[in-house]
Formats: sequence, C-alpha cells, structure tokens
Amino acid sequence: MVYLLRRHLLNHLLDRDCGVGVSADGRKLIPQERADKVGGGQAETGFIIPADTRLRARVTLHRGPQIPVERADVVLFDAEPEGVHHADQLLGLGIARARGGPKGVARFLETPLFHQIACVLDIGQSRNRHQAAGHNPSGPFHLGLLFALFLAAPPALAQPITAEDFIAFDADKARIGQLLFYDKILSGNRNISCGTCHHHDLGGSDGLSLGIGEGGTGLGADRTPGDGPDRIRKRIPRNAPALWNLGHKDVRVLFHDGRLEMSDIYGNDYDSPAEEWLPQGLETILAAQALFPMTSQFEMAGNVGENEIAGAVKDRIDRAWPIIAKRVRTISDYGEMFVAAFDHIERPEDVTIVEIGNALAAFIGTEWTNYDSPYDAFLTDGTPLPEAAERGRQLFFGEARCVQCHNGPLLSDQEFHAMALPAFGPGRTRIWDPIPRDVGRMGATDDLEDAYRFRTPSLRNVALTAPYGHNGAYANLRDMVHHMADPLRMRADWTPEKAALPEVPWVQEIDFVIQTDTLEMERQAAFLDVRPVPLSEAQVDDIVAFLESLTGETALMRPLGRPKSVPSGLPVD
Repeated sequence: MVYLLRRHLLNHLLDRDCGVGVSADGRKLIPQERADKVGGGQAETGFIIPADTRLRARVTLHRGPQIPVERADVVLFDAEPEGVHHADQLLGLGIARARGGPKGVARFLETPLFHQIACVLDIGQSRNRHQAAGHNPSGPFHLGLLFALFLAAPPALAQPITAEDFIAFDADKARIGQLLFYDKILSGNRNISCGTCHHHDLGGSDGLSLGIGEGGTGLGADRTPGDGPDRIRKRIPRNAPALWNLGHKDVRVLFHDGRLEMSDIYGNDYDSPAEEWLPQGLETILAAQALFPMTSQFEMAGNVGENEIAGAVKDRIDRAWPIIAKRVRTISDYGEMFVAAFDHIERPEDVTIVEIGNALAAFIGTEWTNYDSPYDAFLTDGTPLPEAAERGRQLFFGEARCVQCHNGPLLSDQEFHAMALPAFGPGRTRIWDPIPRDVGRMGATDDLEDAYRFRTPSLRNVALTAPYGHNGAYANLRDMVHHMADPLRMRADWTPEKAALPEVPWVQEIDFVIQTDTLEMERQAAFLDVRPVPLSEAQVDDIVAFLESLTGETALMRPLGRPKSVPSGLPVD
C-alpha cells in the first residue's frame, strides 16, 4: 500500500510540478511546456529514457538531463529500478544515476522515497496541464533548505583520488608480474607477451585501432603482421584498452563488453567467460582478467594445431591454464621467486595459474596507478587549471554533458552506452552470429537491449592512449570529442583515414565489408543513448585541453618499467 501511495505521489508530482508526464509504457517523458519553462529553463524536451536494464522503470525521471550549475555536486548511488535518477538538480546538488558510489548520505538516496522528495524540491516555473485545466495546486515547497542543510557535505562531482582508494598489492608479487607481463612464455607460440599490446612506451596500449596479435612482430605503428604460415589470421576485433588505475577499488567490471564482472553467480567471485571453470583463489578482478588473453586464439594462444595451449583451449578454456603454469614454474628463476613471494607456495610444483594471475594483477595494479595530473592538483589543492582547460572543465561538467557517463573518481560510470561508433574490422563474431559485427554488451548478456553498448572508459591519462573507442575509430582525441558531441554526423562523415590500421593485405578485404550491410548500419545507428550537443570548434579545443590536463605528471615514469630481460630468455619487445 505504501509503495502504491508513493507511486501515485510520484505520478502526481511529475504531472503537476515539473510540467512533465510519463507515457503509458513508462519509457518516455512528455513535456507539457517548452523547455525554457520547465525547471528554471534547463530541462530538455522530448527526452527518451533508453529501454535498457539499467534504466528500465515504469516511473523514472521527473525530467530530462540538465546542465549542472557551476561547481554543482553530484551524488552517485546504486538506484533501485523505481528510483532511477538520470540527472536531477536540487539547488546546487546534482543527482546522477550510477552503480556503486559514495556511501553515507548516498544510502538514503537509494530509496524510491527520495525520488519523490527530490521532485518536490525541484519545482519548475512552468504552467502545467492541471493549471491549464483550472486546478489550483499548492504553492512552492520550501523543503530545499532542509535538505541543503541535511546534505551539507555531499560527495563532490569531481572526486579526488588518494592512495587509500587502491588495492594494496605485494611488491614481490608485482616484481614477478612485471617479468611475466613481458615474457612471451605465456603465449602459445612463445611470440607475444601482454606487454606487446600494453607497452610502457605506448601509454599502456599499442597505438593501433585494431591490434596485430599472435603472429605479428614489432610494436605499435611499426608492428607487422608476419608472413608465411605464421602470419596473423585476422586483426584483433577490439582496441587494446589502457591499464591506468585498474587497481582502484571501484573497478568492478572489465573488457569493453563487461564480460568479466564481480559476481558470485558461479561461486568463484566472478561472472566470466570461463563460468564455473574459472579457478578459485584469484584475489582481484585484475587477476581474473589477466587469464583470458592467454586463451584467446588471435591474441596469445595461437591457432589449433600450432601448439598445445591452442588445442587445450579448443577442448575447454580452463584446460590451457595448467599447461601455461607448468611452463612458468619449471623455469628455475620463476619457481624460486614464487616460493619467496607467496606464503602458501612451498615448492615450485605448487604454482598454478592462480598465482600467475595474482602476480600479474599485482604488477598491473601498481605499475599503472597514476593520479598526479594538473586536474588532480586542482581537485586536491585548488591549483587553477590553464584557462583553456578550465573552460573545458566547465563544459565537460556542464553543457557538453560529458559527465553523464564520465563521472566518479575514474571519470567512468562503468556502465554501458551505445555511441554509434563507425563499424569496421572483423567484428566480434559468435558461432551463431558469424556477421563481422560487434554487438557489444549483448555479446556477454545475450540481451537484445544491450546491443551495441560498450563500457564507458576511464579518461585519466586519456591523451596517452589513442586511438579511441572500442574499435579505435578515431586516432586523435579531437575527432573523438566531436563524435561524442554528435555521433550520427561523425559516423556519416567517417573515413578509414581517421583510424590507425596498419596494412594487412590478406585481411583488408573484410575490414569494411560490414559497412555494405545497409540493414546492419541502420540498426547500429538506431541504438544511440545520447542526443547531439552543439559545440563550436573553440569549445571542442577547450574540452581537449581539459582532457589533456588529466595526464599525470609522472605518467611516463613508471615504478618498474619494462624489464631488459625475462627468465625464459625469450626476447622482450
């Protein structure tokens, strides 16, 4: 009964005070007045609620996303479906939808009741259909001041990072992880390492839109696809993601499609492609993530018939890991280091893929931690940003609406959004879906509502990690900002020259074949979670300047760096 009363109250407030109605299917907000008359002139007309699992609700927003006021604060909360807030504004307090955020006050904001209260506080100045029909609704509420006092110190929209925000990893394990990270012993044909595609000299990535994996030689733009029987069979379907700050405690989902996330669905702490076969004992999500490139045919494992690891993966994903672990522990230097670093390892024979994953995680989680950018100085000490970057910051958190997805300490909501990036490459095909396309999150969930949605990347040190997008569609940051502001226009104008694709003659004939599929192109363009934001060239320049201010002063001076040699004796890229 209480629930129904609250629901009724919310509907009533939506209609009366905010000048916005809710459609019968609950998916659309219907403005009753012009945008400049709703909510003090900052609401937007015709806002469509995306019909995905993160926004599904019969009664949700009480109006569309708004331009936050200068230095507005945002509270992030794990909303229940009936209490989803996409972007509200309460005095100087913005309320943005996100999973997992600041605790404390945010706990109260998780309740559907707060949604109704927020609507009461946020009365617009519009006439509404009740007034037009001759109703005489009560005057403005004055609860805003009470809540301003109650929420005297809300979490900041721009949250600083501190050392306490990161998982504490063991230095000895990290040293083993550094060597393994650059050791090709982990690959099926012993010809590629983790560091090949996530190299120190390339900002923790590979500098390519779609990587050249197992079978190639060299680094970055100079990497060649090999020749003869050892040459690559196809490009890596997705851009190599950067590794910055993955040891942050807020990180709970990895890979562009989120196919690895924290969950106890299989009793091993993670929902992953290995399902119940993922081994127990992986200490962090980073450790779990480290295991999967080793089992990928085109990344590290190689082709069936070429080595025992590729054959084992074909039988079942987990059957390759004992082979890799044996390779590592039978190298005497590695065996001794594992015994010294891991308390429960008494002899090299005890080393399994779990210890290897945990060592790799210790390295990645410490080596790529960086939060000493000019923007961090602005957050912690109030050090002013350069003028262009400051204008860009205000746009980013204001009218450009970047903050709707890029929020929190890592500037990522870790959610999934469809941004209509140009399609090309081999696609991430599936057995029952051989079309060379990438359906994004849907590939992990098999939920049609997740089609073409990809995880929001963190933006810290983003200037070092070109190309951009899940497929590296744009080789420079400026083009990517343009795309995020007007996806469909940029998609229509995109040309292959905007990407960084090395020549691979025997696979180039399928690089752009997906673009000849008219129906597929229409489907991809139809899945779009944002509306265009008009930005001038000068405003784009300012946003780029702000994004460049996210680069750490010591980003290129990593604690351990690339080793000169590795225990296997194999060459280090």
